[in-house]
Amino acid sequence: MVEGGAVTNKIQRTTRASDVLIMVFIGLTVLLSILPFLNIIAVSLSSKEAIISDKVTIFPRGFNMESYKLVFEDARMLKSMGITIVLTLVYTILSMVMSICAAYPLTKESLKGRSFFSMLIIFTMFFSGGMIPEYLLVKELGMLDSLTSLIVPGMISAFNLIILRTFFSSIPPSLEESAYLDGSSHIGTLLRIVLPLSLPVLATLSLFYAVSRWNTYMDALFYITNSDLYPIQLKLYQVVMNSMVTDLTAQEGAIQTEVVAEGIKAASIMFATVPILIVYPWLQRYFVSGTMVGAVKE
Repeated sequence: MVEGGAVTNKIQRTTRASDVLIMVFIGLTVLLSILPFLNIIAVSLSSKEAIISDKVTIFPRGFNMESYKLVFEDARMLKSMGITIVLTLVYTILSMVMSICAAYPLTKESLKGRSFFSMLIIFTMFFSGGMIPEYLLVKELGMLDSLTSLIVPGMISAFNLIILRTFFSSIPPSLEESAYLDGSSHIGTLLRIVLPLSLPVLATLSLFYAVSRWNTYMDALFYITNSDLYPIQLKLYQVVMNSMVTDLTAQEGAIQTEVVAEGIKAASIMFATVPILIVYPWLQRYFVSGTMVGAVKE
């Protein structure tokens, strides 16, 4: 009994030590992720003198809101934000509809060629046509300088589609069979049985699609030349690039004495980041259940 108790105590000490190491590792990782973000916030709220003298760390020095005032007074920045919000909503809705329509049939064993279609989808995760063929395809389809070029080419993610298909497969078949016996069609079963049971994964994948669309700017850089159609990330890219060329723009005139380009750049980054951060807490509770595909048991 004594030896057994000693072994148990040793296991408990080892477990506590492992827990401490894991917590320290996670804490350091979180700290390394948050510190640059806090620095950007501090720079956006600091005075010109503090930014130029490089005294800003994670706390604002010489509190100054002029950078945010300039950003909010920039009509083009607000317009880009509006375009991005609409673009993200439309893209997310269409992507989810297309993913659901593709994933649900792939869960049916009666679907002819199901394995073949699944292999084709997986194939696209490892091999793609490349940047130039994709650009030529968008050009030939006449989608250059239109928002459709930012929606259609990346409408379905193969990774998200596989997650959704796996989640659908984990729903007990007896539920669907009961619906069929009551006279429900495939579409009716999908809408009334499958989708209501899949809200966690639907919320999670919607957030994946929304964040992906919100943060992406490379496709807009290639396909959009009309500045009236710039999404916020492309606009932000321009702000960052301009700040690397010159500290102040000629149009800022008297304001040059109060803000510097680094402050405007930091404020622009916060302006583009905060909206998508606000969405996270609303959907965070679905993350665990949404990503635990296959956890539903009959």
